Amino acid sequence: MDFPLITDAGFYAVAIPAVLLLGISKSGFGAGFGSLAVPLMALSVTVPQAAAILMPLLFVMDVLGLRAWRGHFDWKLIRFLLPFGLLGTVVGTLLFKLLDARLVAGIVGVFTLVFLAQRLLFPPRPDSPAPPTWVGALLTTTSGFTSFIAHAGGPPVNAYVLPMRLAPTAYTASMAVFFFAINLSKWIPYAWLGLLDLRNMATSAVLLPLAPVGVLVGVKLAHRIQPRLFYRLVYLGMLLTGLKLTWDGFLAA
Repeated sequence: MDFPLITDAGFYAVAIPAVLLLGISKSGFGAGFGSLAVPLMALSVTVPQAAAILMPLLFVMDVLGLRAWRGHFDWKLIRFLLPFGLLGTVVGTLLFKLLDARLVAGIVGVFTLVFLAQRLLFPPRPDSPAPPTWVGALLTTTSGFTSFIAHAGGPPVNAYVLPMRLAPTAYTASMAVFFFAINLSKWIPYAWLGLLDLRNMATSAVLLPLAPVGVLVGVKLAHRIQPRLFYRLVYLGMLLTGLKLTWDGFLAA
């Protein structure tokens, strides 16, 4: 019988920085970097296994994020986002075994790069209107779907929310609520799909102490950073995520 724990040193060499990056992103600092966690871990294990291992860690990070940013939530935005995000997780549950996770990740990567190119070539004016609600509905549903498949829900919902130019605290707090609900909704489907097995959960337990470390480091940095630099780091994180996901989805052997 297999030992109920991943013991390969190569796995932990990529898993440890992946978990720390995810924790920092959950704090709001470098929010775009969180979607790199699964692609990094997929260098050693499959995408579904990486997603399953991260589930308990995401729960701890989400709870810490909610506590750190309480009082800054934009409830009007959250009430709009949540139904569509949850719809996306339902779609992800139904299509999980039919779709190749790397292909989905690659599509998210291309979309992210297109969004960033659009922002660079056609930067919004201070008086530019927020994206229409139908765009928000489509992008947020896509976010729930890609979050379910590969924990890569950040880029699509960011494409809708970032142009609103919220205060960094309101943006971070609202995303914390959104992804707490989305990640919580994955537990039963992941169990039903057989992803939450003993080996994955035991490995997750080994990585669990790293979860609060990344969040706490990120929170301290986020409270000390200027909004302009904050959003530049978010865009940098999205750029790296887009490049990595595109490579994994379409270019890697």
